[in-house]
Amino acid sequence: MQRVSLTELAKRLNLSPSTVSRALADHNEVSEATKQRVRQLARELNYQPNQLAAALRRGRSGTLGVLVPHITGHFFPQVVHGIATEASRAGFTVMICQSNEDAQQERRNIELLRHNQVEGILVSLANTTQDISHFEELRQQGVPLVFFDRVVEDFRGTNVSAVVLDDYQGAYQVVAHLVAQGCRRIAHFSGPLHLSIHKNRHQGYRDALLAHNLPVDEDLIVFCPQTQAGGAEAMQQLLRTLPAPPDAVFASNDLAAVGAMRVAKQAGLRVPEDLAVAGFSNETFTTLTEPNLTTVDQGCETMGISAVRLLVQMLHTTAEQRKPQPRNVVLKPQLLVRESSLRKPRD
Repeated sequence: MQRVSLTELAKRLNLSPSTVSRALADHNEVSEATKQRVRQLARELNYQPNQLAAALRRGRSGTLGVLVPHITGHFFPQVVHGIATEASRAGFTVMICQSNEDAQQERRNIELLRHNQVEGILVSLANTTQDISHFEELRQQGVPLVFFDRVVEDFRGTNVSAVVLDDYQGAYQVVAHLVAQGCRRIAHFSGPLHLSIHKNRHQGYRDALLAHNLPVDEDLIVFCPQTQAGGAEAMQQLLRTLPAPPDAVFASNDLAAVGAMRVAKQAGLRVPEDLAVAGFSNETFTTLTEPNLTTVDQGCETMGISAVRLLVQMLHTTAEQRKPQPRNVVLKPQLLVRESSLRKPRD
């Protein structure tokens, strides 16, 4: 059924659109008889006011844009849940788009969100994004922008903020734990280093080894897709090319860790006795693997809530009132030690 417009109501009643609008708003300048006529026809035609148009006439849409790489797995759905919950609490609705890890789709989504007059945008980068000119345009236009998890480093402005996990510290804690379990040849499966999360996790891995007087062996570092297939292929590569397998694997993502664990078992390695395995993200399936997977919890909902709060703060202040460097939020990671890395009895 075609939606009836306010103009159509006015035409049928032989009234001006402004009179019909005031009648529906119960304005005291409109007679009660006219109000009754307008309301009756509106009910008969099932007229629904265009809330977006009304909001735009007031100078705001009441909508926040959300752009994520994907909405599969555990992490991003939980972040989006935190975003939607906090946005609703603050009186906003959300419009959610996913880039499917594609930089061009990310650009199209940004255009879509701007076309729909969102008041601000919360975004986590696609893993293929290296050209950030579309975000530079938003910054120059003054659109409030909050990055979360995957951020553009050194991208500053009065309308730009970020919420991140201390990925460096999370990775450092994982490697320190593996060393404490007696591991000495710890492999690392990393994602692309142009993404801050993988760059920081990779650096945490390297620094933790050096801090524990262990060398950084480049042959034990594999850059691969952070998927189950990517982790499996990386593990096969190590087993095929190294004279002896590593005694531990730390993957930058839980999916890659599970892929590595599967291949290791197929090769006859015991987890954790022969190969300790740890991931990152605390996906739901990490408590269902055999053995359960050691990982790092990222505080998904807290990240989403914090991102909305930063955005709302910007919306409630003028550009002149904002600080030159808006407040960024850094969340603390939590290492979750499970059976996949426990080679020694718990204390």
